[in-house]
Amino acid sequence: MHVSFHPDGDRATTWAAGSAAPAIPTASTASALTSASSARLNPGERLAAAPTLSCIVPAYNEAANLRELLPRLRGMLESCVAAGLGGWEVLVVDDGSADGTAELLRRWSLEPGLRALRLSRNFGKEAALSAGLVEARGDLVLMMDADLQHDPALIPSFVHAWRRGADMVYAVREHRDDEGPLKRWGSRGFYGLLNRGARFAVPADAGDFRLMDRRVVDTLLALPERNRFMKGLYAWVGFTTTALPYTPAARAHGHSKFRPLQLARLALDGLTAFTNWPLRAVSACGILLAVPALLYGAYLTVLYLLYGHNVSGWTTIVVGLMLFSGLQLVSLGIVGEYIGRIFEEVKGRPLYVVGERSGQGLPERRA
Repeated sequence: MHVSFHPDGDRATTWAAGSAAPAIPTASTASALTSASSARLNPGERLAAAPTLSCIVPAYNEAANLRELLPRLRGMLESCVAAGLGGWEVLVVDDGSADGTAELLRRWSLEPGLRALRLSRNFGKEAALSAGLVEARGDLVLMMDADLQHDPALIPSFVHAWRRGADMVYAVREHRDDEGPLKRWGSRGFYGLLNRGARFAVPADAGDFRLMDRRVVDTLLALPERNRFMKGLYAWVGFTTTALPYTPAARAHGHSKFRPLQLARLALDGLTAFTNWPLRAVSACGILLAVPALLYGAYLTVLYLLYGHNVSGWTTIVVGLMLFSGLQLVSLGIVGEYIGRIFEEVKGRPLYVVGERSGQGLPERRA
């Protein structure tokens, strides 16, 4: 048990430590969650409703940004209450930060409506978002980054779109002029591959900045997979969605935690989680190479039987062997990526482990 004190010495808070992530609901509980949350308010009822809002903020070494974000976010949420919101909470998920994020959250968790969840180590943003969804208690759930690129001033627009009937409202970038050409081309190529032949489309310029109805959140929590590419899951669950154009602000402090190698790994996770076209591409490539090879082999055999010519071309043979060996290794690598994902799933380890909890937010939801 950890006790931290307010700088003025007037209050203290107790943190619980060492709890593991709740078990992900299995397929048998998915239908129960879906049916339990199936009551949907029509736009007329939503206009008169006073929903509660949980704001999830994943953070990794974002102490400097949180010092600016949390006061702005609290002020905006309080103004939303004056405009008809029923209540709010801010849940910051500290994904194993090594800077002053933990101490900052200990102080802020003394304030009403602020909750902090510290994971035992860095599990990644997808796990941090999942942890926030499990802990969120509001009728609506808003997710935003801690780097001040997601403007809290857009929250009233999100809520307004929900009142007009949208179950999920996501912010979509108006342009990518602030990114380098390599990242723009890579993003365009990734989403083109991801959406190729899919039954649903993942918006190319949308991120995690979005508001979701409780029905959407419960459905996401019912999905049993542990390879959680959240952008794909948002699109997979469906529901009524609305895009809200925005231009992200410049990052106030620090730098992005996603390096090119990490982005490539995330892209690979997304491709293997939501499409099997790489496996089909390997099969197609094998057929395209095998059929001409068989025909050419038959041609050489007939040529030898008719004319007795010796088959020459040792250089061609060596190059061909190297080509086919390389293709086989690439094919094994692609199949291995999918097998590796199966291995991760069958181990059944929790997505994350909670190291500490603190703060008071909205009341617990009834089962």
